[in-house]
Order: sequence, then structure tokens, then C-alpha cells
Amino acid sequence: MGRPSQHLDRQLLASGRALFAQTGCAGLSVRQLAAHAGVSPGMFHYHFDSKEQFLRTLLQELYDEMFAGLQHDAVLEGPAIERLHAALNGLASFVREHRGVIARVWHDAASGEEVAREFLRRNAPRHLRLLMSLLDRASAEGSLSAQPPLQALALLMGAVIAPLLIVPGFVSLGITAGFGARAVDEQVLSDPAIDLRIRHALLALGAERSSIRERVAS
Repeated sequence: MGRPSQHLDRQLLASGRALFAQTGCAGLSVRQLAAHAGVSPGMFHYHFDSKEQFLRTLLQELYDEMFAGLQHDAVLEGPAIERLHAALNGLASFVREHRGVIARVWHDAASGEEVAREFLRRNAPRHLRLLMSLLDRASAEGSLSAQPPLQALALLMGAVIAPLLIVPGFVSLGITAGFGARAVDEQVLSDPAIDLRIRHALLALGAERSSIRERVAS
């Protein structure tokens, strides 16, 4: 017999998103989740076989949202460099919104949490392959110069994505040389700041200025 409602499992998953950045895999408890979601612990076990299954579902749903947007941007009409630009903007926006969860997943994986390690092994190659295919296509079209693929990918990730995860951490630790949260928002996290880093990274990979669109933030 099928489960009569998916409403409570959605509440639990929403609570998981809210709590995971602080707790990580090990610290997230069923009782804590149930209390945050306003349901009984028994309802957690009704919808999920274990905490590990819950964590796998939580992380996979979040990733699938990101990857669907990335795929959408990758197949838009137009030159590959424009599609790469759009995909990087979409990926960066997602990382900015969910940076606490993403940073925690990497921390947990580095600490040996098997759910986090399994999640990254299964999913990280998917978006990396997609970005590398766009890089290859842009190079084939003559929009970018030929580069060792991992070198090009590392440059893009280091320029566009890494600051979204690293610089806010500097603020929380008080090691930003006088730059506060407002400066970080404007110069690192904002749409124009992200777009500027993308354009600079593509120029470094050999793009012509005329081939790089500038995103106008709404």
C-alpha cells in the first residue's frame, strides 16, 4: 500500500536544508529534524528508512536542482562561449544560495563521512564533464584558445566558484583586512561581481572581449 501523503516528508526535507549547514551529516539528529519540521520522530521513520537514506535524498534533490539548471543553460541556442557563460552564472548563483550546505558537504567528505563521500563521487563528475564539454566546444569554435582541459577547468572554478565559498569564511573569522560583510556582498557575492569574474576568466582562456556578454543585474 502506498504512503498516503508526501507532505510531511517535504517538511522534513525542508528542515534538513535549513539545518544541514550547521550540523553536517554526523550532527543532524532525527529528533532535531522532527522538532524543526513540527512532526513526531515516528513520522520520520515512516517516510525514511534511516538517517542515511534521508541524507542521500536531501543532498541528491539539492544537486538535481542545480544540475537541471546547468543542463538548461548548456543547451541554449548560440555559441558555446555564451552557453558556458550562462552555465557558470547559473552554477555560481546556486553555490551562492546554498554555500553553507556545499561547504559542509566538502568538510564532511574530507572528514570521512561516507554519505558525503558517496554523494560527491556520484555527482561531481556530472557537472564537471558538462563544463568541460562546453570548454571543448568553445575551443573548437575558436572562441577560446586551446588549453589543457583540467587547467582550464581549474582556472574557471578557482576564479568563479571558490571565492563564493572561501571569502565569506574569511569574514566569519575576521581575517578580511578591514573588509566587512557589505564589501563581500558587493565585490564577491553580487551578480555583477560574479559576472565580472566569469568575463575575466574567459579572457584569460583566450576569449575576445567582443564574444563575452555582460550580464545586467535586474
